[in-house]
Amino acid sequence: MPYSASVIKRARLRFDERKTEKAARYRKNLQEAYAQVPRLREIDRILSGSMARVAQAAFAGGADAARMMEELKQENLALQCEYGALVQANFGEGFLDNSPVCSLCDDNGYIGSTMCRCMARLCLEEQRKEIADLTTGAERFEAFRLEYYTDRIDRDLGTSPRYIMEKNLEYCRHYAATFGQKSGNLLFVGGTGLGKTFLSACIANEVTEKGWSVAYESAPRLFSKLEKERFNSDEESHRQAEDLLQADLLIIDDLGTEMPGNFVTTALYSLVNERLLTGKRMIISTNLTVGEIAKRYSPQIASRLQGSFRGLTFVGEDIRVMMSRGARF
Repeated sequence: MPYSASVIKRARLRFDERKTEKAARYRKNLQEAYAQVPRLREIDRILSGSMARVAQAAFAGGADAARMMEELKQENLALQCEYGALVQANFGEGFLDNSPVCSLCDDNGYIGSTMCRCMARLCLEEQRKEIADLTTGAERFEAFRLEYYTDRIDRDLGTSPRYIMEKNLEYCRHYAATFGQKSGNLLFVGGTGLGKTFLSACIANEVTEKGWSVAYESAPRLFSKLEKERFNSDEESHRQAEDLLQADLLIIDDLGTEMPGNFVTTALYSLVNERLLTGKRMIISTNLTVGEIAKRYSPQIASRLQGSFRGLTFVGEDIRVMMSRGARF
């Protein structure tokens, strides 16, 4: 479940900037320290020359070499103690800290071939930005309020909207918790304001935190990106289109709200078909029924959504309308 190349690239840039900033801060502080306490420069000069003296002692050999090595060791320790005391007294702890930002990987970002957790943390932050335009990051399953769905039996449904939505919530929670290469695709179908976008965002946030790459787009924005890549193919447009194909999970929100046309139909078919062939997972939410999808796009697209996606039907009253009326539970 690797992060996309663009996410890793942005994380690496931030990682390198962090190292550069710390090195520049150290050099600035060091020059300030030398100016205020000249003895510090003198100690650094002596310590930097000690390696040559150690080599000279080793070359000499015999008992004298061992004695000289021990004397140099004690001298260096004394100088280091003096150095630390001067820095502490004049500037405070950490002023001349030149240690790595991350001691685990020594600021390499990787331990062998394994990504260090410091780099992984930056990748996670960059991955969250991929979905930031459509989620706040605060959408959690615990915040999904079933009280907005009536528990009265609906004759057409044969059960209550609350029961159906409770099952949808359970399924989405399980999907996010167990997301992996064997996960299926989901199709959220239902009217406006029934929680499709919220549960999509809940899944996106949890899957992202597990380290999977997620591309989350509203249908209008998704087709705008694909159209730009098709007719004005610059490097950034190509990267964005590639991310839509390569992300571990692609979420298309509000399918059917984009302007219809031949390009949209062709692009949707190609995107869905390509991801199905490569085993990449998708969640699509829409206000359209499968029959309406067949009419708006094509029977082939409707067939793929019906045959390769698990459909979850969202029912009830528009929550936004209920909240505007001041509904209380």
